[in-house]
Amino acid sequence: MKHFLLIVLLAVAGCYGITILVARSSTHDKADRLLENVKITKQDLSDEQLAILLKIQDPGFYGHHGVDFKTPGNGWTTITQSLSKQFYFNDFKPGIRKIKQSLCARFALDPLISKDDQITLFLNMIYFGNQQRGLVDAAGYYYFKDVADLSDTEYMSLIGILISPKTLNPKDHPEENRQRVERIKKMLSGEYTPRGLFDITYDRD
Repeated sequence: MKHFLLIVLLAVAGCYGITILVARSSTHDKADRLLENVKITKQDLSDEQLAILLKIQDPGFYGHHGVDFKTPGNGWTTITQSLSKQFYFNDFKPGIRKIKQSLCARFALDPLISKDDQITLFLNMIYFGNQQRGLVDAAGYYYFKDVADLSDTEYMSLIGILISPKTLNPKDHPEENRQRVERIKKMLSGEYTPRGLFDITYDRD
């Protein structure tokens, strides 16, 4: 029985190792192609917009190596893990693929793509609901504005929906979006402090 379990563990480790090697081999080419056609870069955000993005979406971004299971309010998914799902999976589903997603983020994407480029890719690839992918398209669709012209509240409402674009977007669920923005403002001001890793909704009063 012990030998059987050892064989199984080695097989699993081998499969994950191959997955990481394959991911690493394609990372640079994919990133270069995508970065050639972006609509917005990290440098296009104001300092305040960047701070809001990181505080809401991935507060430990510049201190971790792709995964972060310690920072309060971070949740299961970092910016790097979100990109990993876009880069390496055609049909991502929760479960065992979460392990692969995290390994690819830690050992393939984060070591090979700079943090600034990760933010740029994230801004252009992330899904905002209603078939809108990327912050530029989301700003135009929901608020008929360029990103630079969004008010702080409008910007927060877009970044805030990323945890659940279908149920929190301001077009279909304006009240839920408004409540989300109010909680975000309390968190950003320091009035509310996230209670643990999974407190991504800031509502555990």
